[in-house]
Amino acid sequence: MTPLVSRLSRLWAIMRKPRAAVGSGHRKQAASQEGRQKHAKNNSQAKPSACDGLARQPEEVVLQASVSSYHLFRDIAEVTAFRGSLLSWYDQEKRDLPWRRRAEDEMDLDRRAYAVWVSEVMLQQTQVATVINYYTGWMQKWPTLQDLASASLEEVNQLWAGLGYYSRGRRLQEGARKVVEELGGHMPRTAETLQQLLPGVGRYTAGAIASIAFGQATGVVDGNVARVLCRVRAIGADPSSTLVSQQLWGLAQQLVDPARPGDFNQAAMELGATVCTPQRPLCSQCPVESLCRARQRVEREQLLASRSLSGSPDVEECAPNTGQCHLCLPPSEPWDQTLGVVNFPRKASRKPPREESSATCVLEQPGALGAQILLVQRPNSGLLAGLWEFPSVTWEPSEQLQRKALLQELQRWAGPLPATRLRHLGEVVHTFSHIKLTYQVYGLALEGQTPVTTVPPGARWLTQEEFHTAAVSTAMKKVFRVYQGQQPGTCMGSKRSQVSSPCSRKKPRMGQQVLDNFFRSHISTDAHSLNSAAQ
Repeated sequence: MTPLVSRLSRLWAIMRKPRAAVGSGHRKQAASQEGRQKHAKNNSQAKPSACDGLARQPEEVVLQASVSSYHLFRDIAEVTAFRGSLLSWYDQEKRDLPWRRRAEDEMDLDRRAYAVWVSEVMLQQTQVATVINYYTGWMQKWPTLQDLASASLEEVNQLWAGLGYYSRGRRLQEGARKVVEELGGHMPRTAETLQQLLPGVGRYTAGAIASIAFGQATGVVDGNVARVLCRVRAIGADPSSTLVSQQLWGLAQQLVDPARPGDFNQAAMELGATVCTPQRPLCSQCPVESLCRARQRVEREQLLASRSLSGSPDVEECAPNTGQCHLCLPPSEPWDQTLGVVNFPRKASRKPPREESSATCVLEQPGALGAQILLVQRPNSGLLAGLWEFPSVTWEPSEQLQRKALLQELQRWAGPLPATRLRHLGEVVHTFSHIKLTYQVYGLALEGQTPVTTVPPGARWLTQEEFHTAAVSTAMKKVFRVYQGQQPGTCMGSKRSQVSSPCSRKKPRMGQQVLDNFFRSHISTDAHSLNSAAQ
């Protein structure tokens, strides 16, 4: 018997077990939205069980009334196997990351919690490769809570520039100040108190800090963990829905290893980030493949196809097409053979970002230390709060109205300006989390007139070098690159525009290249001979 046939035979024998009972959906349908929110709140505040994590809170029982036990871990043996396999894999395969080293080496609990806190906030919506340099620079500048608490918001925004979601840095500093000024410099020690007392700390961040820094046996669910759990338990429904989200948190709490909670949570996140990836999962490298119901479903479908069976055999699965289980694939999106385990989970289609337009102008004047550009500060709330940008106005449909509005905005900060020098240079499109913003880029260079030396509060002149280290967004850096690339003289040695930009010169013809190379080599040889003679 070949290994493949043997494996399929064993799988067929397993699948002949009686079908699991399906829970009734009537209780869920009768529950009001207010009731579900109450259960969610209670579950978020519930303290972890002191035992092995299998004890269920009352609200979990209510949630499970509308799902099949097929999607749950039903015995301690499965849970123990999952924990052991995942942690053994993590010990061998975990990435060497700076925040992990700090958490492992730091003996002071408050400094350890701070180091974890910074990393978790930075990693929200941001890839690990991007975060590493930001994290290293942050911890070098502000190695303790006290250091961060004494920093200015301007400094925080400046270091955070380019990392995106700028409110994260501001709330991190607000939290550090609260710890120093109101909590005696000591971080709260549990997930519950972390979430209650620190601004910007939600359920996930609180759980990560509490488990990694303080060893609290509390589970966490981020995007990576949600994907792992959905595949391991064949959960196809939208993980962002209230019921599915609470079910995932219940599974995470059930699985977390009480002896190594921090390592377990990091292992689950690591598995989702490196193996159980969104589009191309490496199932053959997965330490919990044998416990994965998504993988079992793939093999079952392959077995059915190979035997050319019509109809479904009596196998262990969640009751399909009945609408009774709210964790299964939605009826509108049935199993897709080409996706395999990527069938789980099926996320709801994202609402496209709304489109907005703006006009912005790079205003430049000569200065003692080189060209200066004008920046103004954004309001302290809203998009890109507190960051610096080029003067901007809302987009106007008429070119004439647009130029007029932009000139008025510029003159508000810099006084009278020559309107005839305002030039349209191009456009920049930058997508934020929920906004697709198109910037119409203008430029205005002040030459041959007295430089503007005083500006109102909220504006300042910076050199180009200072601009690149200031608290400006990635979008503004894109705008500045358009301005640099459109300046006459950039390729002609103009003293006014000392910026590095590729020049659009025609490449010499082949014959000219040969002559140039010939004369260049002879000139070089002659120069070397003259230098030798002079010595």
